[in-house]
Amino acid sequence: MQANPETGAASYDRIILVSSLTLMGLGLTIVFNASTVMAQSQYQDPYFFIKRQLMYALLGIGALFLGRSINYHRLQRWVYPLLFISLISLVLVFAPGIGGKVRGAARWLKLGPLTLQPSEFAKLAVALFLAYSLTKKQDKMKHFSIGFVPHMLVAGAFIVLVGLEPDFGTAITIASIVFVMLFVGGTRLTHILLALGSGVALAVVMVLRDPKKLGRVFSYLDPWKHGQDVGYQLKQSLLAIGSGGLWGVGPGQSRAKLFYLPDAHTDFILSIFSEETGFLGAMLILALFAILVYRGFLLSFRAPDSFGSYLAMGLTLLIGLPAAINMGVVSGIFPTKGLSLPFLSYGGSSLLANLLAVGILLNISSHVKRPAPAPERVAPVKDAGEAVVKQ
Repeated sequence: MQANPETGAASYDRIILVSSLTLMGLGLTIVFNASTVMAQSQYQDPYFFIKRQLMYALLGIGALFLGRSINYHRLQRWVYPLLFISLISLVLVFAPGIGGKVRGAARWLKLGPLTLQPSEFAKLAVALFLAYSLTKKQDKMKHFSIGFVPHMLVAGAFIVLVGLEPDFGTAITIASIVFVMLFVGGTRLTHILLALGSGVALAVVMVLRDPKKLGRVFSYLDPWKHGQDVGYQLKQSLLAIGSGGLWGVGPGQSRAKLFYLPDAHTDFILSIFSEETGFLGAMLILALFAILVYRGFLLSFRAPDSFGSYLAMGLTLLIGLPAAINMGVVSGIFPTKGLSLPFLSYGGSSLLANLLAVGILLNISSHVKRPAPAPERVAPVKDAGEAVVKQ
């Protein structure tokens, strides 16, 4: 980062910008590679998905510059309006004629030609609310009724609504963001462990009562045994990753995208990328996310105030947690769940929300002060008369 000579403030973090835009560029490429066959089959247009993703990418770049240009301190006055709007939008997905369903999941709002997924923006609203509230209550976070209950009530409302869609992956992401930020903010560990234990117990009950979720657990435990039914998707993902080897089969040469791997251009896009670019390509994606998350956490430590510090952490978790979960799912480390890979998976709402988060991170980084460079030492000029005397 370069320092502004007038204010002493550092310019925005170019590493965050470059890593996120590189991920987006790679995402556009692989969305095109992975979706042409399906797009031709469903819409008689091989460019259907990539055209929509390009449109959202342009809107996302606009959102990035918007987040970059607005002083992040001004966001504090919008915390509760944005929280309310996000909560209402999560309710509206269940309204007939407004909400849209895909495979029985009510996760989308129809806004004319656009389709938005409110849960993606709900993560932003929750992170912003927590950053604001933790800043205001720094000295009282140890109190159960002040530092724990209000945050859990707000977060619980979002988690329940997202879980009812159902969107289990995003609900887990929001819960993880809440627990990490509360722990960093000074909430007693016993309170967090109590809530975490209750959440795990509730999740177990939900899994046991839902045959679909239970089937995902069985497929996770042994995808090859259930490879023709509930484990089919994970099995095909592992086959695609394994087929890539070290160098990959080559760009556009994936066989898994030929209707073998469902959701090839969305949740399992990393499988296609790994098949085409191999282990080295997968490591490139992992390295880019690692750099982005590292710079985000570093920014959290360097932020000029508590609000900026908490907000940078929340936004970094918002990007890093879904990335880690998605990569764990496609590689069989975690049970299968519907969660897209930030910047890479097809999906306009995810791209918009993540690029807006990057823009806010850039604005926070522009307020990090750096010490002014030390002035150069100039050798003193000898007096001419002194020189003549010495001669």
